[in-house]
Amino acid sequence: MEEAGFFSLYILPWIIKIVIAVAIAVGGYFIATAGSPWLARLMGRGGLDQMLVGFVVALARTAFLLFVAIAALSQLGLDTTSLVALVAGAGIAVGLALKDSLGNFAAGVMVLIFRPFKAGDFIVSEGLMGTVNEIGIFHTRMNTPDNVELIVPNGQLYASAITNYSVRDTRRLDLAIGIDYADDIAKAKELIMRVFENDERVLNYPAPAVLVDQFGASSVDLLARPWIRSADMPTIKSDLQQQIKEAFDANGITIPFPQMVVSSVEPGDEK
Repeated sequence: MEEAGFFSLYILPWIIKIVIAVAIAVGGYFIATAGSPWLARLMGRGGLDQMLVGFVVALARTAFLLFVAIAALSQLGLDTTSLVALVAGAGIAVGLALKDSLGNFAAGVMVLIFRPFKAGDFIVSEGLMGTVNEIGIFHTRMNTPDNVELIVPNGQLYASAITNYSVRDTRRLDLAIGIDYADDIAKAKELIMRVFENDERVLNYPAPAVLVDQFGASSVDLLARPWIRSADMPTIKSDLQQQIKEAFDANGITIPFPQMVVSSVEPGDEK
């Protein structure tokens, strides 16, 4: 009778606690394992970047398993208050130590959610210029026009103004062209428009335009504005400028260069 009483008073409650703790741990593990793909599919339906989805799912799984471990230990009668305080303190210490990295992470999350740019876009930001190769959680990789790789912290990109040259399918190209004051402005405009008409890369809509921009020191400055496809930008500007110069040369239109007239004054001629 005494052995049965000892078993029921001391051994059996511990066995029950251990079984419940193991059940919590095993059940929590299986819930985390089964729930991770479900959470990934749910976030994927929202159109979020797969890298962000994977990071959030891994973070959520780790946090859930930590909660399960604390619950299992608590079921065994252990005081988990100090453990929770230790985890919280460690989280604060890590957060302070990695505040810059966490700032870049937060910026990376915002970039992946709101998508001010995506891989393949040509962007300019704070003097940095290049084609985006990869958007990571902490940094973005870019290739400059001269094929140099830039690794830029996401916090720096997201905190500054971003000019995205690839987000629109078409762009307006501004060409500044000067002609001599003695030249026929109408003829020069006609020649420029003819160049645009003969180049199939120049779009008909919106229609190109040629305007008189200003009267310069040695030239009448025209502003030619053709609309083009964004993909043609790297080469078309040079081609159009060459075609316009050749058309001007063939038709007697001069592109002047700055000139200075120097006159000498003989003694006694000041008046």
